[in-house]
Amino acid sequence: MGPLDGVKVVDFSVMISGPLAAMMLGDQGADVIKIETPGFGDIMRLLGSSKNGMTGIFANNNRSKRSLVVDLKTDEGRDVVRHLLEDADVVIQNFRPGAMARLGLGYDDIRAINPNLIYTSISGYGSTGPYSGRRVYDNVIQAASGLASIQTDPATGEPAMFRTLVCDKTTAYTAAQAITAALFARATGKAEGQHIEVAMIDTAIAFLWPDAAMDAVLLDDDATRQPTIGSNYAVTRLADGFASAAAVTDDEFTALCATFGRPDIADDPRFTDTMSRMANVNDMVEAMWEAASECTLDDFVERSGIHDVPASRINTLDDLPNDPQVVNNEVFVERDHPLAGRTREPRPAARLAATPQEIGRPAPGHGEHTREIVEELGLDAEALRAAGAIS
Repeated sequence: MGPLDGVKVVDFSVMISGPLAAMMLGDQGADVIKIETPGFGDIMRLLGSSKNGMTGIFANNNRSKRSLVVDLKTDEGRDVVRHLLEDADVVIQNFRPGAMARLGLGYDDIRAINPNLIYTSISGYGSTGPYSGRRVYDNVIQAASGLASIQTDPATGEPAMFRTLVCDKTTAYTAAQAITAALFARATGKAEGQHIEVAMIDTAIAFLWPDAAMDAVLLDDDATRQPTIGSNYAVTRLADGFASAAAVTDDEFTALCATFGRPDIADDPRFTDTMSRMANVNDMVEAMWEAASECTLDDFVERSGIHDVPASRINTLDDLPNDPQVVNNEVFVERDHPLAGRTREPRPAARLAATPQEIGRPAPGHGEHTREIVEELGLDAEALRAAGAIS
């Protein structure tokens, strides 16, 4: 059994930030019920590559769940959900502040029928403040939080976006951790239920700050200023491919020169120690780029292992399933999805020895479990369907 076996999660959320958090809880053993609207449900069912109506992005963020289609605009539909919440442990919703309350399903409404509930509200900017009512997506929060600014091209001064939904995903991980912390507090008698609020902008700044703000964190004028670690990140262009390497210590610099097949660079008096290299940084960079341009990718990979250089080839998504370390770690699981056919998914990253996580049931079809869930509640599915409450 997973660590959250016996925990019941009701997931109202859409897109990525809430659904991914709920999926992680499901992988850890929780019974996750995804509430979807009639029609097409979560908009992620419509975006991107798909087969038989199942998109890759929906499958990636909604496995280990059951789907209940209910019309929350009807009294009967809301009653179904209230029955569902009577013994639920966790709610996750990521609508704009006030939306759930207008349906009579806000925290105060639900706490009245289940004071032990952990109610999680995810939003872009938080529930109060000048931006709280604004619509957001991941790229908007990348801009607002400063994340896009640290991607600025030093040559052009133009900021850039991360080409992955970094704000959505860090928010999901933050929410999942907060939920398990609240469950622990409840289990140890520190609290009953409680309201968790997670703002994407807060999460993004907290994610950004530990390293990217290593200079900005020091406020006194007499602090010694240095570039951030990440500002020195660059792709190494080799003769026939791309890699990334780091050389922080003198020994690592010597080893990197040997990896490029140019040990003589490390013997140059201008580059023999850190202070010398800093004083002659432009000459050093030019020498290293020239050495890299004459080294093949295969030689680089082999020699970096021999000389103990922190380095890797730049893997593509197509490369990953065949990477020897990825294969060793059994990162990917391939299986047949009832709608999408053959799929490849990463297993949950953390390995728990006594209560292992696992990839649960495949992402559900729209409303696939509606009858099953309604009948578990002791309600009449046919009558509710006739009333338009479920579909």
